[in-house]
Amino acid sequence: MEWEAIEKRLNDLLEKGRHGELRGAMMMLNEVDIAQYMETLDKDKLLLVFRILPKDISADVFSYMSADQKQTLIESIGDQEISSLIDDMFLDDAVDFLEELPASVVKRVLQSATPEKRNLINQFLRYPENSAGSLMTIEYLEFRSEDTVRQAMEIIRKEGLDKETIYTLYIIDQTHHLIGTLALRKMILASEDTVLSDLMDRNVVFVHTLDDQEQVAELVRHYDLMAIPVVDKEERLVGIITADDIMDVIEEETTEDFEKMAALTPSDDEYLKTSPFKLALNRIPWLLLMAVIAIFTGMIITYYEDVLSANAAVGIILTACIPMLMDTGGNCGAQSSTLIIRGLSLGQITLKDFFKALWKEFRVAMIVGTVLFAFTLVRVHFVNGATWPVSFVVAAALLCTIILAKALGCAMPMLAKRLGLDPALMASPLITTVVDMSSLFIYFTIAKAVLKI
Repeated sequence: MEWEAIEKRLNDLLEKGRHGELRGAMMMLNEVDIAQYMETLDKDKLLLVFRILPKDISADVFSYMSADQKQTLIESIGDQEISSLIDDMFLDDAVDFLEELPASVVKRVLQSATPEKRNLINQFLRYPENSAGSLMTIEYLEFRSEDTVRQAMEIIRKEGLDKETIYTLYIIDQTHHLIGTLALRKMILASEDTVLSDLMDRNVVFVHTLDDQEQVAELVRHYDLMAIPVVDKEERLVGIITADDIMDVIEEETTEDFEKMAALTPSDDEYLKTSPFKLALNRIPWLLLMAVIAIFTGMIITYYEDVLSANAAVGIILTACIPMLMDTGGNCGAQSSTLIIRGLSLGQITLKDFFKALWKEFRVAMIVGTVLFAFTLVRVHFVNGATWPVSFVVAAALLCTIILAKALGCAMPMLAKRLGLDPALMASPLITTVVDMSSLFIYFTIAKAVLKI
């Protein structure tokens, strides 16, 4: 059944007050779909539908709702309901939820939580934002190396339902240091009397609590993990980060990179829920910066005014070719920077590969530049009616601009990485602006030398 039909059916049941049937209909949906449906409801209906949900799935549905809807619910329900909701949520979901709320609402939520839950949440909230510690959960299964398969299975049957994942078991020693991991599948297929230390993998991939979330996501992607353990500075196991949280990190980091590459100040707010004033503020700083840089472009044109005015016919052709020269250079720089930024992001390129990447982009520039040189030489001569020397000036300037643009597109993101900045900052808008200015300088320098103006 299409989603529109499902939504219409749910709305009909809600309007007619057939709450029992509505509850049954929602129980046939996934928690994500229920949360999506609740996004369409106003405040009163949202509260009604949420209270219709069985207690055992309301927390799961709540974790998939938007920050605005969550805040609306928290402000509408009683302290007892808040306490029950927070207690039923996985710890990492509760922490993520609280990080999005105003301080006054957070205070009320924490006051409603049980002392044990409140202490755990406060501990997690103290980790730096975007760190592994702020992402992790403590709902995982850990075992001693001397435990047998039979003992481990008994623990899983007793406690596994309340854990976020049981697919990977974490093995610790007497001092709580992480010493190995064990796939559930491998343990199930082993004899019940087998000791876990004989089955576990001692080559553990882990992160520390203060590691950046982007580094965590890269490790999970590289090793194709369902979850990754988190240890403290003494390598004692303190939590795990599951794949669903990693997917959120990847989405967040990708969105941030796209925004930076488009010369926008990164924002966590949804587009349609963000005011035009705030959207404008996110764009103005970069636009002002590039406008300032563009002043130098105008100064170059003014400085070489004699080249354009010495011969009217030549000046017209040279002026007409400026947009083509600048656009091609900007596009070439954007192509290179996009590939380099992606390579750096995926770990396919490192700072050690600087000269290797620069040499590759130079060879690409020579191939692309040679083709465009020949095309431009012929086009400017026959289409624009320019003399061969003038056509050569335009074509030669284009070739040099392409080489420079490819070099800058390669070097600038890697330089940003070397300085500890996000390589995405050196994307299309900034590189285009720099290439525009440089291409004009090259253009007029060649014109002055070849045409003797």
